[in-house]
Amino acid sequence: MRRLTAGEPGSSGAMTSLWLADQAEPLIATRGVDGAQNSADVVVVGAGITGLTTAVLLARAGKQVTVVEAFGVGAGATGNTTGKVSLLQGTKLSRINAKHGREVLREYVTGNTEGRDWLLRYCEEHGISVQREDDHAYAQNADGVSTARRVLAAAREAGLDGAEWVEDADAPFPFAGGVRLRDQAQVDPMPVLNSLVTELETHGGRLLEGVRVTSISGTNPLRIGLQPTESAEDSQQQQLSMKAEQCVLATGIPILDRGGFFARVKPQRSYCLAFDVPGDITRPMFIAVDSPTRSVRYAPSSTGEKLIVGGAGHTVGRSDSVAADIEELTKWTALHYPGAVQTHFWSAQDYHPIDELPYVGPLLPKFEKIFVATGFDKWGMSNGVAAALALSSEILGGRMDWRRAFASWSPHEASGLTTALMANLEVGFNLAKGWITPITASGATPSEGEGVVTGPPWHLQAKCVVDGETHVVSPVCPHLGGIVSWNDADRAWECPLHGSRFAPDGTLLEGPATKSLTAGP
Repeated sequence: MRRLTAGEPGSSGAMTSLWLADQAEPLIATRGVDGAQNSADVVVVGAGITGLTTAVLLARAGKQVTVVEAFGVGAGATGNTTGKVSLLQGTKLSRINAKHGREVLREYVTGNTEGRDWLLRYCEEHGISVQREDDHAYAQNADGVSTARRVLAAAREAGLDGAEWVEDADAPFPFAGGVRLRDQAQVDPMPVLNSLVTELETHGGRLLEGVRVTSISGTNPLRIGLQPTESAEDSQQQQLSMKAEQCVLATGIPILDRGGFFARVKPQRSYCLAFDVPGDITRPMFIAVDSPTRSVRYAPSSTGEKLIVGGAGHTVGRSDSVAADIEELTKWTALHYPGAVQTHFWSAQDYHPIDELPYVGPLLPKFEKIFVATGFDKWGMSNGVAAALALSSEILGGRMDWRRAFASWSPHEASGLTTALMANLEVGFNLAKGWITPITASGATPSEGEGVVTGPPWHLQAKCVVDGETHVVSPVCPHLGGIVSWNDADRAWECPLHGSRFAPDGTLLEGPATKSLTAGP
């Protein structure tokens, strides 16, 4: 048994998310992978909201399901979310409307509505606390008002008749006008996930924590390679495998390059801070539509209500100093909530799809053996459940009328080709930059909490100092050869190409890489 350590998903620096802080330590459960239980009808990779909901829906239908999770339940995006369950979703609706028009927008909102409603019914049936609050997509100043107006127009196009324009709001920070959608929801995601695990096991399903999927081969059946997460790469005896008829990759970005999803989404990292606030706390939910992003909600906790403030987002591996952005976010909170005391700090990784719509369905066209779910763009609590409804329906032979807006392969993706071209030009630029820039940093020595990549291309090394210990590893990402950079807030190595992340000692935290960084030269 163990707690998540600094730099792992679910941890940032020395602190875990508010949701994960009181969770029991996950068991490293590798027993039963061999012998009579080395097969399943469906293997689901990832124990977040998408993976566990999919697993439960399939198990209810009589499928033999095994969920495989590299760390612990909720260790990825779900356990590090803001926990908002809203159909308003900041500028998301207006961006979909601009690219795809009313029909596809309505299908997207219908899917999210079904996802939200399923989740809220589940919470009610299982006694899980939900706070019903109004949500706001707002402008911080006059320059952002036109953006907020486009959100209102899109919300009405989507059929959200309750969306309304408000000039003022019950908030202590600058509010130049925005859209209000009443009676949305916010949750603590971990009771939901824990309840799903209990139900999965009640239906005969299994959860393996501390086990990483390293490969998938074959077709009938699929052969799924596994390795205990803590064994690093050092023991061939630790290699395990399972057989399955089908597999669902609910890992954020798929760990398989087939389908090229690593080039169809842009990995984004964002940050949350929880505070004890004297006096009245802000009760409605807010997210700014203009820059810099500000996300606000409150959350009940065992020590009283917390204020949660989010922002400081950036493309993974492409920020000069995340710590400076978080310091600015902290100052913003102190300015508008005098006396606020920070209690928690955490971060999450999400994926922005090139055409604004999620990718949910077969990994390859018409290949209904391996399925993916990604591109939720920071709105995974409703999108993730919608994805689970769509995936389980497809596997069981059902149909969702709104499925087109979530398709992993669809003609509507042509609208994202320009974005994809620009994104992959950026990838090429960062690949070249990563190999050349370290020459100028030769001889640099990092201080506590810092990391640096130095040396000529034929002798690169990544060096960092964390808690007084110096780590030296190869900076070459094992996915596609990108050169990692240092995140001074999370204290982790990040690949600027496709978002793989590694602990200070090179241990893999999240993919699409499936291997750790090698020991330094």
